Amino acid sequence: MAVTVRPVTRPARGLWEQVYLIEVLRGLGVTFRHFFVNLWRHVLALLGRRAAAGAVTIQYPEQPAVLGRRARTRHRLLRRPDGAPRCTACLLCETICPAKCIRITAEESPDPMVEKRARSFDIDVGMCVFCGHCVEACPVDAIHMDSSQVELASYTRAGMIWNMESLMREKR
Repeated sequence: MAVTVRPVTRPARGLWEQVYLIEVLRGLGVTFRHFFVNLWRHVLALLGRRAAAGAVTIQYPEQPAVLGRRARTRHRLLRRPDGAPRCTACLLCETICPAKCIRITAEESPDPMVEKRARSFDIDVGMCVFCGHCVEACPVDAIHMDSSQVELASYTRAGMIWNMESLMREKR
């Protein structure tokens, strides 16, 4: 079967299209239309009238964001009943992490029932993509991402690297 190739001819552009003035005005028209439609819907909602929902802006931090039940937020390490971290330093979470933001150093455990433990457990939250693979890979359920805490800001790059002590605290 022979394939025929037809050349595509571009339409001729006039002066206004070459200056892009008409396209800029059309784009501004779309933006202003959305602005005024949403403004009108919010005014109707304030007056108690039924109207279609407009775009919603959350006034953060006065109104905290409503998170889903399964939202993946701040990492935390869980403890054993004796207070030691539950992590057995199997390195599965470090291996599966697509961002390579987890660093674990293992050592022998003084407890004869536990083969090894994590000497250091660091997560670089600035590099983390919050995918949750580390939680799924952990065989002893030592790491969770369910604290519903979304304030993860820091003034320095070093402040975004959390060590084992800060990961075991409930609030940061």
